[in-house]
Parts: sequence; structure tokens; C-alpha cells
Amino acid sequence: MAAPELAQTDPEGIEGVRMTWLNWPRSKVEASKCVIPIAASIQPIRPHVDLQILPYPPLRCKTCSAVLNPFCRVDFTALIWICPFCFQRNHFPQHYSSISQTNVPAELYPNFPSIEYSIPNYQNPQNYNPAVAPSPIYLFVLDTCMIEEELEFAKSALKRAIGMLPDNAMVGFISYGTQVQVHELGFSEMSKVYVFRGSKELSRDQVLEQLGLGVSGGRRAGPGIQKGGAGPSPTAGAGPNTGINRFLLPASECEYTLNSLLDELATDQWPVTPGNRALRCTGVALSVAAGLLGASTAGTGARIIALVGGPCTEGPGAIVSKDLSDPVRSHKDLDKDAAPFFKKAVHFFDELGKQLVSQGHVLDVFASALDQVGIAEMKVAIEKTGGLVVLAESFGHSVFKDSFKRIFEDGEQSLGLSFNGTLEINCSKDIKVQGIIGPCTSLEKKGPAVANTVIGQGNTTAWKMCGLDKNTCLTVFFDVSSSEKSDPAGSNPQLYIQFLTSYQSPDGQMRLRVTTVTRRWVDSTLGNEDLIQGFDQEVAAVVMARLASYKMEMEEGFDATRWLDRNLIRLCSKFGDYRKDDPASFTLNPCFSLFPQFMFNLRRSQFVQVFNNSPDETAYFRILLNRETISNAAVMIQPSLISYAFNSLPAPALLDVQSIAADRILLLDSYFSVVIFHGMTIAQWRNMGYQNQPEHQGFALLLQAPHDDAQLIIRDRFPVPRLVVCDQHGSQARFLLAKLNPSATYSNAHEMMNSGSDVIFTDDVSLQVFIDHLQRLAVQAS
Repeated sequence: MAAPELAQTDPEGIEGVRMTWLNWPRSKVEASKCVIPIAASIQPIRPHVDLQILPYPPLRCKTCSAVLNPFCRVDFTALIWICPFCFQRNHFPQHYSSISQTNVPAELYPNFPSIEYSIPNYQNPQNYNPAVAPSPIYLFVLDTCMIEEELEFAKSALKRAIGMLPDNAMVGFISYGTQVQVHELGFSEMSKVYVFRGSKELSRDQVLEQLGLGVSGGRRAGPGIQKGGAGPSPTAGAGPNTGINRFLLPASECEYTLNSLLDELATDQWPVTPGNRALRCTGVALSVAAGLLGASTAGTGARIIALVGGPCTEGPGAIVSKDLSDPVRSHKDLDKDAAPFFKKAVHFFDELGKQLVSQGHVLDVFASALDQVGIAEMKVAIEKTGGLVVLAESFGHSVFKDSFKRIFEDGEQSLGLSFNGTLEINCSKDIKVQGIIGPCTSLEKKGPAVANTVIGQGNTTAWKMCGLDKNTCLTVFFDVSSSEKSDPAGSNPQLYIQFLTSYQSPDGQMRLRVTTVTRRWVDSTLGNEDLIQGFDQEVAAVVMARLASYKMEMEEGFDATRWLDRNLIRLCSKFGDYRKDDPASFTLNPCFSLFPQFMFNLRRSQFVQVFNNSPDETAYFRILLNRETISNAAVMIQPSLISYAFNSLPAPALLDVQSIAADRILLLDSYFSVVIFHGMTIAQWRNMGYQNQPEHQGFALLLQAPHDDAQLIIRDRFPVPRLVVCDQHGSQARFLLAKLNPSATYSNAHEMMNSGSDVIFTDDVSLQVFIDHLQRLAVQAS
């Protein structure tokens, strides 16, 4: 296991695995009584200083193909190891003959539950992509239907990105408006463009045929095809491809061509009739991009990076009509089935996602517009391929600019973007896998560990992750399949789970990371103490948020608030201490005491309350909730609040309206935005310029401190959050007030008024009222 001091400072430890329950109930019935599902959150390629990287291939069990790990029993004299998953006896190969109790190979070190193997490309362990080319491909897709100023912002961001790419990265460029233009970068004498109609759906083969990358011998010149150019090239996956090099060039070779091309690029010239939206064919542009990448060598890591400035109105994937009097769909329209384009667009992007997954490529979307652009429809393709998504108001806004820059940065700031990942799970025989919520796609690999019930991407023990990075986090749901009788509690007190992640690292190497964890079976019929001690409140809150969001999308008329309330009451009823029907006697063990507060904030969060957000925003929030680490997701659900005052050090404050004081500054981190909020007196002093006077040096430092802390938060986060600086009673103060517990509202303001605090005008109940109700319901007879 991880070193104890590490485990205290870093809950993920070296494993990168956190579970809702540390100890597992023995039977299905007992597991269902736990209310919170048995789930693990795993960061497949989390960076770690102590991670051992081995230069040889792993030893696998001949029955279940689990990899040799510290929990295997080893007979050093007979050179045999026993697999903890299926109890198969395996012989060590010849090159392990020198091992002994004092000379143990790295994969058997007891304190290394995670280990990584560096695998030559020809020995890819999953056999999915036998020939992996190390140069990643970045195919930029730029929307030109925007005002000049926005297009200039987008173009300058692209130029900066191309300058930051490694020299060997392959780059391609597609621009689109009413039509799609594929730019041939390999023909630098003059600019050469292939044009596709924006209203017509195209298959991958049609795209390749028109670009002259098809299989047919003699290419005929047709509409949108120019004569000349390279001859026919081999089909996808048939070795190095000469034809595609006209469109994809190493960054070092095409930087000049691309920069001049961007300088000349103007906004879309297609006339727009008054009262109409611009004709924008985002769907066709993305399918042309996917088709073009389909001609690259199989197994090459590639990203489509789309910069979108408005809704798709033309061709497949359209989300709204051209007529400006028709509004873009809202949550109400989706509930009433009054969004005529929605289902068709979702189906189109679902198919596009499947195509990209089969090619092993990623779709990233950077949407910057005041209106919606269709993230809700694209969500399925972004999530299936493990793509990144950023939603901003403008291409000139720091949320877009800084996030876009982060993708291409190196060193400490690097996101560690990796390609072509596959995750496999092995587990002890009484454990079944229900599925995964997060950025991956099921590979439909059947086996004894596949559960009958499905959550998220299920029916499999292997998943594809076309794109993953060091923060990618997946939630795996488990089912306990044993009944009480089949396995008396004494037979094997430990259970084992192994996560095998193979992926192509940013430098093009194939890696296989093996993480093996063990947990304890407990007999919960004898008492709940072991279960209670092993409960992780933070993980449980995030798992419930992900599950509720998933159910809201999948189940018609699902009432998330009632579902969360019912589960919370059941949990408190099972694990609380109380006398029946006496709310005053109710107490909760400290291992559970924060959980009701998490649920209170989750009920009020943007994941459950959608009335104030557009479908695009809701989709964006949920994509990030499902892919971020537990500590990041916990901040999305329950923001953190820090208070700065004259006579004390910065300290955490209660997420409550009573934390507001006239002589305090508050710093709120709600993940998507960071708010610096000045109390009334502080704001007045600042406006009078006291901080500029030498005798008020302390005040200047007080004003600066939250800004420094906010920059630390912003620096390490992707997407970059929006920074809001506001004053008490100012219009932007709503960013803070919306997140606070309304303990002082207009109904009880006279009792609650403390010096300089605020009142929130809402009908929402406060945390105290919520907890009182909870205690009353939990102690009633079940």
C-alpha cells in the first residue's frame, strides 16, 4: 500500500484510485443496504514521482491474463507465482531465474501498487493498433461565420498554438462557413483548396474520394475536385500514406504557409438575408475532418480541434433553423419534445463519435459565442472520444485564450495529453463491473466479470479512451455477486482489482500502466462499524452527482432532487445513531457528517437545477463533472470559501451568507468561476485610494492577497475559470450569493442581521432547515 504519510496528504496516493467504501459488504443484499453504490474513481495515467517504469513486457497469468503484482503469492524455490484473481499457478520464465526473497523484481515491491511498462510499438499488449506512428496529428477546424473582431482573436490564438507545437507534430487546417474548405498545405506555391457543400451529408469514403485519397485507380475530376495533385494512395492503415501529406505537414514545415493562409482568411462571404442566421455547416466540417483523418495510418494519435463561433444551421448536425425568430432550444423545449432538430443532431454526432472511436481519434470543441453552439448535441462525440471542451463568451476572453494555450504548453503546465488508450479491469470472482461514467467507449469485451445491470458504458471489461490526460478520471461501478451461502466469510478476507491502461504517451511511446488494489470483505450482518470507518464522503458525493446527472439524461421524467433526498434519508436511517421517532437524539458518525451538506449543495447546483442554464451550459458542466478528479469535482458541487481580514490570517469560511462582512474580502472557488468579493467598507476604502498611501501598506497587502491566491487556482486548472472581481451590493455579487447557504432571507432577516452581513432573496430552505427535516425523516420507522 501507499506510504501512510503520502495517503494523508494526497487522498489518491500512488494508486490514483479512490472508492466510496474502503471495506466491501459480502453479499448483494448487504451492498444494496449501503445506499451509496460501490464505485471506484480512477485516474488511469496520474503522474507520480515514485512511479517505476520497466523496460520489459509484463508477465501475465495464463488463465485470466492479469499481470504479475505485489499481491501474488510467490514460491521462490520452484519459481512459481499464484494469481490472486483466479488462483492459477504460473511459472516464471527463464530470465526471472535469479529472483529470491532478497532479490525481488520491481513489480513485486509491496509499496508499488502502480507500475508502468514501456512497450516497443510492435508489441502493443492490447493488439488494437499494431503500428503506432509517434507523431501526433492536430487538425484545426475554424468557423469563419463570425464578426471580424472575433475571427481575428481566433486566428491569433491559432498562430500562437502552431508556434508552440513540437516540430514533428503533423498539422492540418480546415475552415468552414456555408461551405467547407480543406486547405492543401503541401502546395505552397499558391493556396489550393478543396470545397465541400455544407448542406450534404458525406461518408468517410466520399470525403477520401473527393480529396483524391480514395482507393479507386483513376480519379475522375468532379465538382469540388481539382485535377492534378498526388495519385491514389493506399487505404487507411496500409502503411505510410503519400497522398495525405498534401494536407498534413510537420509543424516546422508548414508554420509559414499556415500563418500567411490565416492572414488572408476573411469572414465567410456568403450573403445573410436580414432576419436570418448565418449559414454554418459545423456538422459537415467535422465529418470532413474525421474523413480526412481516416486516411492516416491506423493507430496514429490525432485530435480534431474545432473553434466554433455559433450554432450549426446548415446540413447534418443543425441545431436551429436559419430564421432568427426561432430561438435555439431550451431545457423546456427538450422536456416538451418541442426541439425539432435535437434528436436528429444527436444521432448525427453519435455516429460521428463512433467513426472517430474506430479510428482512435479525438474531438475537442472550443465554443465561444453569446448564443448556444450545440455542445448539448456534440456531447456524445466529445465524451466518447475523451475530447476537451471549453465554453467562453468570446475568442478574446481569457477563459478561451488561456485554456487554448494550456493544451500546447510543455513542462509543469502541460496537460499530458495522451492518445489511443485502452483500459481493462480484472477483479476477484465475486465482483462484477456494471460500467463506467466518464470519457471512454465500451469495447464490448465480454467475460465473467460483466454485470447484468449497466451504468454508463457497460457490458464489457475493456474500454477505449482515444484521448486522455493526467487529470482524466473515470468512475467504475461494481456489483457484488456472491450470496451469503456461496462463500463463508473466512475463506478469503481480501478482494483484488487490477486496472490495466495502455496508452501512447505525449512523446509517442507505448506504455502500459498496471494498478492493482486490494480491499477487505466485511460481514456487515455483524455490525456496521467496519463499513462506517471506510466511507469516503467526498467520493460518495461526486459519485452521487455523476449518477444523478446520468439518470437525468437517460431516464424520462427523472426527479433528481427527490432521488437524492430519498437516498440521503435511507443512508442516515441506516448509519445514524438515534432513538426511534426522536429527532433530537439523532447523531451522525464524523465519517458521514459532511455528506448531508454535500447533498444540500448538490441539490442547488447547476448539475441538478437546470432552469437557469442553457442545454449547452448543462452539457458542458456535466462533461467536466464526469472527467475531472474527485477533489476538482467536489469543488464544483460544494465551492470553497476563504476569508481575508485585517487582524487574522486567511482562513476557510462557512459557505453561508453570514460569512459576508463589511470589513472582509472573500475568495470563492466554484471551479468554473473564481470570485473575489469585497465587503462594503473595504470597497469604499479602496475607491478612496487608501492602498496607495504609504501609511496604509497593510491595506494594500490585504487587497493583493486574494488576487495572488486566485492566480494560483487559475494557473493549475483546465479549463481556465472565469475571474470575477466584485463588491458587496454590486451587480456581480450574484456570482457569490448564488452559492451561499441562505441562512438569512427576507423571511427571517430581522432575527439574523449581524454587522454588515447580507440577505439573500430566495425561497430556498437553508442548510439548518434541511438538516432538521432530514433528522425528522431519518428517525421515523422505515
